[in-house]
Amino acid sequence: MAVDMNYESLLKRAQELLPQKAVAAERLEVPKVLGHIQGNRTVVSNIHAIAGVIGRPIEHLLKYLLKELATSGQITKTALILDTKVPASRINEKVQQYLKDFVICPECKRPDTKLEKEANVMFVKCSACGARHAVKVRL
Repeated sequence: MAVDMNYESLLKRAQELLPQKAVAAERLEVPKVLGHIQGNRTVVSNIHAIAGVIGRPIEHLLKYLLKELATSGQITKTALILDTKVPASRINEKVQQYLKDFVICPECKRPDTKLEKEANVMFVKCSACGARHAVKVRL
């Protein structure tokens, strides 16, 4: 009985044996924004969880969101309160853009990064591949 032992066929066979969920799952699963509109304000109740999952200071994320949404707001112990009505879908778009700009490594597409500041330039430094990229600070 001859067994085909070349690398490509073994790799293909191993991938076919993996459960589909293991193949499709992402490493960084950011929770969707949970919030509600209260009068003329928007309350985002899981902003602390989002900042914790992406591994960035809540103040940095807050500054970015306030600038991108062109509104004012404040953080409380439990929520983010925006001083205008903003749909959750728009906040989710801005969180995804924040991930692209400040969290995901442009080289290897992994979320294993840290923010470093040298002089007046901010860098995203990847712990996985070692890449270092300057980011446009729009804050």
